Amino acid sequence: MFKKTLAVAGLALAANNAFAATNCSDLTDWNSSTAYTGGTSVKHANSKYTAQWWTQGADPTSHSGQWQEWKFIDQCSSSSSSSSSSSSSSSSSSFSSSSSSSSSSSSSSSSSSSTSSSSSSSSSSGGSCTDAPAFVENTAYNTGDVVSNLENLYSCVVPGWCKLGGAYEPGQGWAWEYAWNHVGTCGTSSSSSSSSSTSSSSSSSSSSSSSSSSSSSGGVGGGKVPAHSLVGYWHNFVNGAGCPMRLSEMSDKWDVIDIAFADNDPASNGTVHFNLFPGAGNCPAMNAEQFKADMRALQAQGKVFVLSLGGAEGTITLNTDADEVNFVNSLTNLINEWGFDGVDIDLESGSQLLHGSQIQARLITSLRTIDANVGGMVLTMAPEHPYVQGGYIAYSGIWGAYLPIIDALRDQLDLLHVQLYNNGGILSPYNPQTFPAGSVDMMVASARMLIEGFNTGDGGYFQGLRPDQVSLGLPSGPSSAGSGLATNQAIMDALDCITRGTHCGTIDAGGIYPSFNGVMTWSINWDAHDGYIFSNPIGDKVHNLP
Repeated sequence: MFKKTLAVAGLALAANNAFAATNCSDLTDWNSSTAYTGGTSVKHANSKYTAQWWTQGADPTSHSGQWQEWKFIDQCSSSSSSSSSSSSSSSSSSFSSSSSSSSSSSSSSSSSSSTSSSSSSSSSSGGSCTDAPAFVENTAYNTGDVVSNLENLYSCVVPGWCKLGGAYEPGQGWAWEYAWNHVGTCGTSSSSSSSSSTSSSSSSSSSSSSSSSSSSSGGVGGGKVPAHSLVGYWHNFVNGAGCPMRLSEMSDKWDVIDIAFADNDPASNGTVHFNLFPGAGNCPAMNAEQFKADMRALQAQGKVFVLSLGGAEGTITLNTDADEVNFVNSLTNLINEWGFDGVDIDLESGSQLLHGSQIQARLITSLRTIDANVGGMVLTMAPEHPYVQGGYIAYSGIWGAYLPIIDALRDQLDLLHVQLYNNGGILSPYNPQTFPAGSVDMMVASARMLIEGFNTGDGGYFQGLRPDQVSLGLPSGPSSAGSGLATNQAIMDALDCITRGTHCGTIDAGGIYPSFNGVMTWSINWDAHDGYIFSNPIGDKVHNLP
């Protein structure tokens, strides 16, 4: 079940001198030039820190607060033979069965007691693998369910991944930490639930509680996205719409501009580039300095620019730790070099984004790291509807493959505008028949599913997003997409249905959502080619939503 709001466990605890010291003799010293992956522990400033995700160059002493790269674990003992206690956890997700507003809190305490044991810092013999069922692949697990595997106990964090096994087999698969929390080894006293965990030993005890939800205000992106946005893709290439246009030549209606696209480096897995149009045929090359100047001028007016990754033919290779390092470094550099406000994830069939794939898991940690690297960025996504609402029908292959990514990044996500074109209609919980592409019902149903949440084909549940995180994704005109064109009147009616409760088709939106964000379209260039038949009327409609 994807009833989740993400909360990374771990506040900076260095100021608390009551903690017993930890034996750090087996740890390496932190090095600013070394890249560390999630779960790696280091010694720095006489303290133990564990990386929460991929990081390089971030000093643990100043980057160990909530949502930061490192988690402070404990002070190091002065002698390797000293008794020690350690409380540690990797990045973890806590889930709520409600999307109502709540807060997040964490407390931890530890005290050392005398013990005659010299063989282990944890001597309690409570807990046993016989107390928890063994992990079985393709079994439906709920958040907080505890299983045993390889003489260890694990608590399920992401049910949709917990059941898969393989890459997500607890303690065994390469991506298990994305799906499970390690509770303890067999023979130690352990208990775990979705809201609290307690461990005890002769030298330490800790307790924590966390509750959170997605009803808080926007993502980490700094609130740059307007309350109601017209979003469009700008072509960095030549096609039937003509030559690329200068940014200053775009219609003023656009609020969020997706620069299409970044390029994958075939010679360096994970590395992405932005190669500004070099010129072709009768189309002149774009000037990089002019492009940056135009973008800065429009950003000063409140426009938002994100670099889009993917597209119909786009690919990104993200299969190994080295790929992830390349991806994070190159994209961080592109954002800083060009001045983009963030990134857009538009990975389609060419990306091989499937359930259980490495790119599915690695995108989550990579995007969090990039966000931290640049001090907060705008994050948008434009998946095709089989990757999202398609999870209602089935939950394998591409069907619903974006849902774990959306779920894990919901606190950071600014806009999700699912493409409602080129893939036929949508089957929803609201009617046994498929709503046809371009219809008011399809647009309303697609938005309602994202806001209310829906059951997934594997028996799980995707928890809805805030209305302000959701937009409709539609073609701008008859030439811009192969199918799925909606009339301007149908789009306006759907927006009225969602935001005002009027002009609905056979279903309503399940509520009235005046904060619903707006509309995305492919594309800015096709709209200009067609005489602004989309941006003028739909832009005016979006900008006058309640």
